[in-house]
Amino acid sequence: MTKFLKSSLLLLAFAPFAHAEWETLQTNGEPVARHEAGFIDVADKAYLVGGRRINPVSIYDPATKTWTQGAPSPIEIHHFQPLAYKGEIWVVGAMTGRYPRETPVEKILIYNPEKDAWRWGPAIPEGRARGGAGVSFYQGKIYLSAGITRGHMGGFIPWHDSFDPETGEWEQLPDAPHARDHFQSAVLDGKLYLAGGRQTSRETDEVFSRTVAAVDVYDFATQTWTTLGKDLPTPRAGNTTFSFGHKVIVIGGETGHSDTAHAEVEAYDVDAKDWTALPSLNRGRHGTGVAIIDCTIYTASGSGNRGGKPELTDIEAASCEHFK
Repeated sequence: MTKFLKSSLLLLAFAPFAHAEWETLQTNGEPVARHEAGFIDVADKAYLVGGRRINPVSIYDPATKTWTQGAPSPIEIHHFQPLAYKGEIWVVGAMTGRYPRETPVEKILIYNPEKDAWRWGPAIPEGRARGGAGVSFYQGKIYLSAGITRGHMGGFIPWHDSFDPETGEWEQLPDAPHARDHFQSAVLDGKLYLAGGRQTSRETDEVFSRTVAAVDVYDFATQTWTTLGKDLPTPRAGNTTFSFGHKVIVIGGETGHSDTAHAEVEAYDVDAKDWTALPSLNRGRHGTGVAIIDCTIYTASGSGNRGGKPELTDIEAASCEHFK
C-alpha cells in the first residue's frame, strides 16, 4: 500500500468523527429563535430564557423531544448567565434595550417553572449593576463577576460581588485580574473560573476584537485571585462555560476574525493543568448556554454568525461520557 493511500485511509477513518459526539436532534416543535439568551436545566427539562426582544420561555422535554412555550419575561432581558436556585431560574446581571446602548437591569428577575410565572427579586446595589457578566453559585451564595456597564459602548469592569439569597446581603469582593464581558463563569473544586469574553468598546470601534485569552481563578477559601498559566487556546466571547468532572469546558463563541460563530469545544483539566480539544459542535453558535440532564449535555439556539444573525432554532446533544 502506498504512503499516499495509507494517509488517505487514515483521513477517511478520522474525518467522520470530527463531530460524531454531537447529535443535532429532531424535535417536536422548536424554540422561539433568539440569541444572547440563557439555556439551563431545572429538574428534568431545559429552559431557553430571554434573548433580544421580549420572548416566551421555550421549554425542552428530552423525554418526549418536545418544545413548548411558557410565559414571556416582563421586560427584554439579554446578555446574562442564568442560575438555577431552589427549582427556579434566577437572572442576575442582565442587559435590556437595543444595541449598542443597552442598560443594565437593576434588579434580579426570577422565573418559576412550576408556576410558569416571572417575578422581580432583590435589587442589585446602586452603582454595581451590569450585564454580560459571569454568574455562579457556591455554598449558598451567588457570585456576580466582571461584565459591562454601558451596553456595547464600553464600561467593561473587573468587579466581583457576592449575594446571599437567604439574608439579602451583598458583598463587594476583590476585583478580578482582568476586566471582561460577554463570557460565563464556572465553579470547580472550590474555585471560580472566568473563561472567555472580551473588552467591548463600540465607542472605539472595538466591539469584537479585544478578546481576553487569560483565565482568572478565584479561590473561595482564601478570597484571592490568580491567573492560569495557560490561556484559553481559542480566545472568544459570547461563549458558554461550565464545569463537568475535572474539567472546565468552553463551548462556542464569536470573534472579530471569523464571520461564523465558533464551534470549538475546549476543556481545561484541573488535574493535568492543561487544555485539550473536545469534539466541536455541529454548528457554531454564541449567546446561549448548556443544560445537563441524565448524563446528556444539550445546547440550543444562539446566533450562527458573529453578531445577531442568523438566530438558530436547533438543539445539539452529546453524552456526558465524552466530557469526563
